[in-house]
Amino acid sequence: MENRTDKNSYTIIFAIVMVLIVGSVLAYAASSLKGKISENQRIEKQQNILYALGINENDETSANFVAADKVAEEFSTYVTKQLVIQDGNVTEDDQAYLIDVKKEKSSAKDDPSKRRLPLFVGDIDGKTIYVVPIYGKGLWDAIWAYVGIDENMVVQGAYFDHKGETPGLGANIKERYFMDDFIGEHLLDESGEFVGITVAKGNADPKNENKTDNEVDALAGATITGDGVTAMIRSDLKLYAPYFKSLKNN
Repeated sequence: MENRTDKNSYTIIFAIVMVLIVGSVLAYAASSLKGKISENQRIEKQQNILYALGINENDETSANFVAADKVAEEFSTYVTKQLVIQDGNVTEDDQAYLIDVKKEKSSAKDDPSKRRLPLFVGDIDGKTIYVVPIYGKGLWDAIWAYVGIDENMVVQGAYFDHKGETPGLGANIKERYFMDDFIGEHLLDESGEFVGITVAKGNADPKNENKTDNEVDALAGATITGDGVTAMIRSDLKLYAPYFKSLKNN
């Protein structure tokens, strides 16, 4: 008897078989690559933290991470503590770098005090620098950063990145000239209150010589991305202000 392959039932069975085959292949690939993916995520996060500490392989103009084969050693050398702040309590956790800042921010949206806040303590030539990971929204998608600050909440280094900002415009937040502008900027005002740093269009200090005005110059044609950076700094870094106030009181 002739097999008919133009029937709807044949098409449905064929589609089901193909979905099962493709699904099995993808599941196997995901399972077999899970270890590699986790390792790459570890390397990237540690590179970001080290960059904010000033440990990188920058040349005169471009931003370059510590090489992947050096990351683990450099991280253990320069990062002396990993802390988690939650609801006013501070604990040590050597896996704090694995905390997903995006998920923490989302899950604690209604009560920021319940959010787990990772904080990395580094020692650079005898100077203590604290690295804070922050997360926000740009024009098209997510933006994030790792900001290195001292005990006075003065920026010592920063690394910004994005998921889908416009090339040549908002995507320039990860360019060296933009990130370097934050170095030396104060997060507190003259009275010691947290105000953050504004990415300001029409900033009266385009060479960024005034480090106490709580402003850096905006990127041309990237107002919304710049506003996202401003909002991210204000909302996320503000959560760490009580910890730094406590350092002054101890």
